[in-house]
Amino acid sequence: MFLALKEIRHEKLRYGLIVGMVVLVSYLVFVLSGLAYGLAQQNTQAISSWDAQKIAVTSDANDSLSQSLITKQTAQQMTLTKDEAYIGQAGVVAKAKGQPKLSAQFLGINASQFIYQKLSVTSGHKPTAANQILVDDSFKDNGYHLGDKVSLGATSGKYQIVGFTHNAKMSVAPVIYGTLGTWRTLSHVTSDFKAGGIVSTRSNFTAKNSALKTLTMNQFINKLPGYSAQNTTFTFMIAFLMVIAMVVIAVFLYILTMQKLPNYAVLRAQGIPAKVLVSTTISQALLLVVGGLIIGAALTAATVFALPAGLPMSFNLPLLAGVTGGILLTGVVGALIPVRIILHVDPVSVIGG
Repeated sequence: MFLALKEIRHEKLRYGLIVGMVVLVSYLVFVLSGLAYGLAQQNTQAISSWDAQKIAVTSDANDSLSQSLITKQTAQQMTLTKDEAYIGQAGVVAKAKGQPKLSAQFLGINASQFIYQKLSVTSGHKPTAANQILVDDSFKDNGYHLGDKVSLGATSGKYQIVGFTHNAKMSVAPVIYGTLGTWRTLSHVTSDFKAGGIVSTRSNFTAKNSALKTLTMNQFINKLPGYSAQNTTFTFMIAFLMVIAMVVIAVFLYILTMQKLPNYAVLRAQGIPAKVLVSTTISQALLLVVGGLIIGAALTAATVFALPAGLPMSFNLPLLAGVTGGILLTGVVGALIPVRIILHVDPVSVIGG
């Protein structure tokens, strides 16, 4: 470690450039990880708040809640417990006088069932009438207030915002909670239809009806439009960045090692064991990578504070730990590549050359 620190202090510019490279790579990886996790959350925030394990939709709905329609006849054949709840989904455009239009997902629920009971309200109250709605906090960020009368889609009715709820997004759109009757109106279906799906908190729930298909919540989430493709894209980008980081660190350390071969040859001639020189190289790599990671993390934190509130960036500690560990590992692997040269350095040939 002493030799590692001594070399870094002596060659500040050279090692500073390596730290700068690690800073840029780690900063990019951290930001991409935050965006990936933030976007994933905005696809599933509302779903996660239900603590559900299974969902049943109609067999011909292609695993999509918005395409599913459960008839009252089918519903009468089902026996729901306190762990199940009816739900309906419809895409809408919300608009109010003097406020911007917002694309949203309307979720119709039953006030006597668990989804309604699990809803947390940040201000106002839960809807208690057909013309009342509970909306995501992002509506407030866009200028909407309690008591505003909102039009939903092409329907002629007005719906009053009576409450706001936090982190209620689905398919990267804010959620509006209302009644199943309102869902039928917005979906332009008759009263012959009960709901779009059945959500259950029981892991052993199965809809014993040939008209329905039961999915785990992970299966349902993976079928959300664009969800799997988005996560796969970000995963490959982060993985490629780590590979690039390893290659760049390895190249830099290889060049540095080649430049320091005369020094290593002198040290070997003085009786310094090869393992000391190897540990010095690895220690240098760890110091440089850790320093770069700390600065990259600080820049990421500053970026989060500077970004607008609407940008979907969020961080997960296990994910960050995995990314940080991956960059550290690439640094160690990169440092090990020139070790063979150090182990086989010949003092006579190097100094004599």
